[in-house]
Amino acid sequence: MATLVAFLRGINVGGHTAKNEELERVFKKLGFQSASAFRQSGNIVFESGRVSGDTARLRLESGLREALGYDVAVLIRKLSDLKEIMRSAPTELGETREASYLVTLLPNPLTRFPVALPTIIPKSSAEIVSHSGSEVFSITHGGGEGGLPNPFLESLLEVKATTRNLNVIREIVERYGQYH
Repeated sequence: MATLVAFLRGINVGGHTAKNEELERVFKKLGFQSASAFRQSGNIVFESGRVSGDTARLRLESGLREALGYDVAVLIRKLSDLKEIMRSAPTELGETREASYLVTLLPNPLTRFPVALPTIIPKSSAEIVSHSGSEVFSITHGGGEGGLPNPFLESLLEVKATTRNLNVIREIVERYGQYH
């Protein structure tokens, strides 16, 4: 039985609200056990049974559309993938209080990135630093820049993606990684 994490794109932003309890109920109704929401931002840790990540994603997108009344892109990662994200985060991210370090989760791995990295997101100081497989790493510097990497990358790569602070990824690994 695999422990997976579903990252729901656009939950509790832009008027698309859903309580954690409601999301957990949808997951359990769809047959995914031990569904546990982490924070109020669309991060759900669950047991997939024998269902593959792709099958889980399709089932969840359909079930969430039915339950919530709007489309929700779902990006699935294994708990071990999250550990690898933390290991592969660029070392130049360092530790400073003025910056936020983000990871954008893509639906599929990139063989090459379409622009030279690092690159600054236009009209900001936010920076796309590197990519590794299905993840893109960025740095933002406050002033509301935290929401910039996702739409920039979705437009550039023509995909639906979702972005999380690396601290959230680390906290999920710390909280759930000891059991799996």
